[in-house]
Amino acid sequence: MAGQKFQYDESGGTFYYFVLSFLALILIPTTIYYWPRKKKEDLSKLKEQCQCPDCLKKKIILANAEPYRTLKSVVIKLAIVLGWALLLFLTYRVSQFDYEMASFDPFEILNVPPTATQAEIKKAYYKLSKVLHPDKETGDEKSFMMLSKAYQALTDDVAKENYEKYGNPDGPGAMSFGIALPSWIVEKENSVWVLGLYGLVFMVAMPSAVGIWWYRSIRFSGDKVLLDTSQMYFYFIHKTPHMLLKRALMVLAASLEFDKRHNSQVVERQSDNDEVPALIRQLPNLNEKCKEHPLCRMYSIKARAILHAHLSRIPLNPETLERDRQFIVKKCPYLVQEMVSCVHQLVMMAYARRVPRLPSIETIENCMKMSPIIIQGLWDYKSPLLQLPHLTEDHLYFMNKKRHVKNLQQFAQLKPEESRMLLKNLSDFEYENIMRVLGKMPLIDFSIRCEVIDDENTNVVTAGAIVTVTVTLERKDMKTLFGDTKVPEKQGIKDDANEEAAGDDDETGAAAAVVPVKKASAWSKSRKGGKGKGGKKPANNQKKRAQPKPAATAAAAAAASVSTVSTADEQTAANSEAESDAGEHSDVESVPASGSEDEDKQNKNNSSLDDDDDEEWERLQAKLNKRERLEGKSRMSHTVHCPFFPEEKQEYWWTYICDRKSRTLLTAPYHVTNLVEKEEIQLKFTAPRWPGVYTFTVCLRSDSYLGMDQQQELKLDVQKAPAPPTDHPQWDLSESEPEHNDQQENLSDYTTDTSDEENSD
Repeated sequence: MAGQKFQYDESGGTFYYFVLSFLALILIPTTIYYWPRKKKEDLSKLKEQCQCPDCLKKKIILANAEPYRTLKSVVIKLAIVLGWALLLFLTYRVSQFDYEMASFDPFEILNVPPTATQAEIKKAYYKLSKVLHPDKETGDEKSFMMLSKAYQALTDDVAKENYEKYGNPDGPGAMSFGIALPSWIVEKENSVWVLGLYGLVFMVAMPSAVGIWWYRSIRFSGDKVLLDTSQMYFYFIHKTPHMLLKRALMVLAASLEFDKRHNSQVVERQSDNDEVPALIRQLPNLNEKCKEHPLCRMYSIKARAILHAHLSRIPLNPETLERDRQFIVKKCPYLVQEMVSCVHQLVMMAYARRVPRLPSIETIENCMKMSPIIIQGLWDYKSPLLQLPHLTEDHLYFMNKKRHVKNLQQFAQLKPEESRMLLKNLSDFEYENIMRVLGKMPLIDFSIRCEVIDDENTNVVTAGAIVTVTVTLERKDMKTLFGDTKVPEKQGIKDDANEEAAGDDDETGAAAAVVPVKKASAWSKSRKGGKGKGGKKPANNQKKRAQPKPAATAAAAAAASVSTVSTADEQTAANSEAESDAGEHSDVESVPASGSEDEDKQNKNNSSLDDDDDEEWERLQAKLNKRERLEGKSRMSHTVHCPFFPEEKQEYWWTYICDRKSRTLLTAPYHVTNLVEKEEIQLKFTAPRWPGVYTFTVCLRSDSYLGMDQQQELKLDVQKAPAPPTDHPQWDLSESEPEHNDQQENLSDYTTDTSDEENSD
């Protein structure tokens, strides 16, 4: 473009404007967001908090968790204050710049009125030039140039015309664009330094920063767990498909997050050589002589001993092992969640025939049990009442002498005078503290609803259909039970199968979890007796059944459906959908008795169709709203009372469906992290391929509290699937179909209640 000039900033004005704008854009939001503010403590909330000695120690631990918190606050304040001081300085410098041509007034420069004659102008110019001429002692070159331009603009005809037209005696100036960089950047003698700086920043510093970040990030999974740790979990779970709780603790303690070579935060001390062996001597059943790698390594034995001491509530040296305990326990919830995920993935791989061994349901449940016992610092066989403050084994001994109280719900339902009488050895302050903590614990109303959403009749389950189980969780405080003896006790999860399995041999447990790869369907019932070479079995042996095993085909379909649909997108309108579809189905299939009844029923059908359209639209809107809410899933629910856990913990839950008879998992464990008042979760699985009555179990487990687990039986009356149409002319095939395998015709997928009774006989 003609008449344009690009030039670097000689005076520094443009550069100051650039720095001023850039600094203001950074400084204003930084001040709003990072300026340290003192949290206003609500006195009412402080009174509601637990005041037991362990909780007071935890507050001190949380306060000391950031040792440089005060220094960090001071540094942030100082940096922000210096930034604002620099901003004010730049503002002052910019205000001092003299833009000459912006306010050029020749009459003001010559100190003459606008009505002055030529003689008066010449006289004023002559007088001022004697003072401002550069050759004089009082001279000023810049002021003299302005004086000359002002005299020229008022005496020269051309300059006067240019001034009147353009405001400048020199005429129209070229459009100039200033580059907000000082001119010394492009000077020849500085080119080497400028290029060196660019190369250092863009070719060394930035690639190094990205490389370091990438090298560190690829070592971790999405949950910030080392990939090597996940691979170790896969190895041990596959090696031990039926894993007991203590075995799971051994694997957890062997996590590479506790190894100095993989985690620089781990502290190894010389005193560990004396303190760790002394601690091991206090702990029975530690199995420190295990020869498996890495269970036999020193870091694993140390972490295992500290976890056992934590669960036994053994006090440790506050300067050494206690700090290690806080570090190890703090990482355990994420590691337990990763272990649960690994078990589920191995289950899916076993269903897909990619691994030969199927982990049992006890394995994943034992992994889940580790979370609440570590959060509460309590073994699973201990009384759940020990989660309350001030209570010890001695208090429980005297309580059980007067009244046998097994769980928290029974204790909450006692009348105030009865509970105070049981705890008469405690002071009033301690008793009030116990009831305050108990009143804030969760009470979950756990209900389920089963339907087949995509079918015409949602209440009828046919063979091979996708069954949707909507789990409704409603949370209340335990204080709603105080003194109320009419509320029935929640049904806990039975661990009888786990106790029986604990006494089994390793070979038996492994054999029960092995999926036969060569068979046409796993989860089929194996028969006693000889097998033919062609895979067929004698007809007279069909009634003899061994213990059932899960079918890979059906369970894999269930797992695939659960992994994609357990986000709970469609559960808000399931009841209305079931009712409307059932009503429509009954109206259409009804047989009229007369012509008038025909017309009436036709009108009813039309009106029901209109109502179904409206209900379908409402269901669609509900699904969209639910999906929008699920896009940003919260991880905040309610704070857990856990004085032995060195961090604030929120209440989370697992819900899943399993088959207790075949000891297998049917759906992926859904991790509920946002249960504040009420939540609905959808779990989907494939119904059995053969008609019959089947009993499954829907489980709810807490990852924070002991004694809060619940289960409900889910009975499915599976009907025979309707036969598909076969008389269409397009489906007429000339070639004959190959014969089906007799074994597939005679095998059943799931264990029915009838077959279970036959096995018991």
